[in-house]
Amino acid sequence: MLMRTDPFRELDRISEQLLRPGTWSRPSAMPMDAYREGDEYVVAFDLPGVSPDAIDIDVERNMLTVKAERRPAANADRVQMELSERPLGAFSRQIVLADTLDTEHIDTEHIDADYEAGVLTLRIPIAERAKPRKIAIGGESRRKQIKG
Repeated sequence: MLMRTDPFRELDRISEQLLRPGTWSRPSAMPMDAYREGDEYVVAFDLPGVSPDAIDIDVERNMLTVKAERRPAANADRVQMELSERPLGAFSRQIVLADTLDTEHIDTEHIDADYEAGVLTLRIPIAERAKPRKIAIGGESRRKQIKG
């Protein structure tokens, strides 16, 4: 359902996560799962600690883009940080949607987006042409007897 364009993208994503936080000009990648469930394709992104207001979802043609930003706590100016392991900054992920998804109807009305417990879940309908179909086998009326 998803098309990968760069085999080294996962290695880049992991090294970026470990080496530096993301900025809007160079966002970090976010972990995701993608799977088919019935007549929908489901993509789940891990965004713990991100406010729903800081998440931006865009679709242009067959490119789905998710951007998010984890900001410092509001009382950060009065706090002396002892340990900071949770990354702050911008996160982004782009996915090329395959033609088996209903790309003719991909817009804000047909993609369901839910955000619960730090997980953003998108549900994208699968195109009618990509759903499994049964083919009927013709009966006895089509058979001819060969005489000779």
